[in-house]
Amino acid sequence: MADKDPIVTHLFTADPSAHVFNDKLYIYPSHDRESNVPFNDNGDHFDMNDYHVFSMDSVGGPVTDHGIVLKQEDVPWVSKQLWAPDAAFKNGKYYLYFPARDQEGIFRVGVAVGDAPEGPFKPEPEAIEGSFSIDPATFVDEDGSAYLYFGGLWGGQLQCWPSGKFDESQIGPKEPTSGDALFAKVGKLGEDMKSFASDVQDVVILDEAGKPIAAQDHDRRFFEAAWLHKYKGKYYFSYSTGDTHFLCYAISDSPLGPFTYAGRILEPVIGWTTHHSIAEFKGKWYLFYHDSSMSNGVTHLRCVKIREILYDEEGKISLAEPQPKV
Repeated sequence: MADKDPIVTHLFTADPSAHVFNDKLYIYPSHDRESNVPFNDNGDHFDMNDYHVFSMDSVGGPVTDHGIVLKQEDVPWVSKQLWAPDAAFKNGKYYLYFPARDQEGIFRVGVAVGDAPEGPFKPEPEAIEGSFSIDPATFVDEDGSAYLYFGGLWGGQLQCWPSGKFDESQIGPKEPTSGDALFAKVGKLGEDMKSFASDVQDVVILDEAGKPIAAQDHDRRFFEAAWLHKYKGKYYFSYSTGDTHFLCYAISDSPLGPFTYAGRILEPVIGWTTHHSIAEFKGKWYLFYHDSSMSNGVTHLRCVKIREILYDEEGKISLAEPQPKV
């Protein structure tokens, strides 16, 4: 399997969150399906309603589909749109974090618990208190501290929470046009992995001058797809720039930041969205991402791909092989 080939071809998959559990690579993607909703900047055409889990013993080897591990109808608080998930392991349990619209149409983050990395997962009856927006990503540090990162602009509704309360007037493809950009959010998780143990705060990204990334800097500002990984004692926060279609990253000495912008990982791919994860497996580091190549460019029908990444002596990230032009 070449790294430009989809790893799953019998389903449309996207937003891959990759983790190594029990010496096996597990991927937790969203599951795209056909939709009659026309494309719009609010993301209404992304009409996903369940999750599969996939595993691999080696990159390039066979991929096992463990089937549906959570369905929309299993979650009492959800009305629609099970978007990009993530998973974590702590205290002998596996946790699946997922965003969805509640019964009032507001995006929240929920959590489901399982005894095995491939599920099945039993959802908590309510969303995580204090959660909002989309794209949850978890990080469990070596000391056992766990963090939940989340947020997404436009259809992800991050801009609807300027003062900690939902502002319906900000629904839609809106964001600041001056001043500092909006940032992803992070909260420390409690020992139960189902609640916040701290107040949610901004994941601040600074430019080379030490100033917060500006709102108008769409080539570098956060849009969605938060991810955190650790390499040689440094914390790497990576994300999508959304309407400019880059995957970028920033580096910090703390999982809470602030992070200093460090560059791009991936240029635009076929399709509109770019959403990813980064994980080490069997001594190599990999970027997991998606594009719309399998559907010939249909933006809401995507496929998961893998590329190896490298670090230079300064800890900067690059692709192991040049990215094909789209």
